[in-house]
Amino acid sequence: MIDFKAHIHDVPDFPKKGIVFKDITPLLADAKTFAAAVDRLAEPFVGKGVQIVAGIESRGFLLATPVAYRLGAGVVPIRKKGKLPRAVKSASYALEYGTDSIEAHADAFSKGAKVLLIDDVLATGGTAAAAVQLIEAIGGALVGAAFLIELSFLDGRKKLSGRDVRSLVSY
Repeated sequence: MIDFKAHIHDVPDFPKKGIVFKDITPLLADAKTFAAAVDRLAEPFVGKGVQIVAGIESRGFLLATPVAYRLGAGVVPIRKKGKLPRAVKSASYALEYGTDSIEAHADAFSKGAKVLLIDDVLATGGTAAAAVQLIEAIGGALVGAAFLIELSFLDGRKKLSGRDVRSLVSY
């Protein structure tokens, strides 16, 4: 059994004072641990017909791509506003002070395509909920959402109520 937490380092006061950033780069750099994380993220969704794995910018891309490969699915990036070259759909979410938006290509998911959402961290749930809204607005059908880390004290899971939500590590 791999101790994923041993490969996740805390960085105090990043990106601003009072935040403890969860640095996953040591986990990604260790081949055995990275492979185990990818396998564990994919495992609950094997045989569920996932056609597309959507990864949220930016660390979600690093996990979504090998999970998609493992599931025999395609991969779609969900990006910050203004980063995609063709027609997009967007969804907004609340930040501590204001709002932000994420986007996907308007044709990213065919109607009814089974989509798995992947990101590195589930915190307040705002970004993940906006991504689900975006996936469904384009026509995808969410199969589930999987996260490497869940900051359970922030209750982000509540914003994904009624969804199949998985996480490998909880703080």
